[in-house]
Amino acid sequence: MVEFLKKVTDWVLQKEEEAANNCKIDVEDVQKQIDVVTEKRDKLQKECEENLAELNRILKRLEIIKAKGESCDTDDNG
Repeated sequence: MVEFLKKVTDWVLQKEEEAANNCKIDVEDVQKQIDVVTEKRDKLQKECEENLAELNRILKRLEIIKAKGESCDTDDNG
């Protein structure tokens, strides 16, 4: 499904580019599209950054837990 959407989007963009090459495009309409895509990109970027920060927090805690567990293994052997 994602590939289909990519192909459709590429086709639409190609048609818009051809219209622009022939000076038959509404620049204001294209600017609206740019604004919408920019807003979506910024929202996704923020969500990704928040998710990555949470995953990094979890990884740090897991590394601490692992280190504590490994210290128990060496303490038992000593």
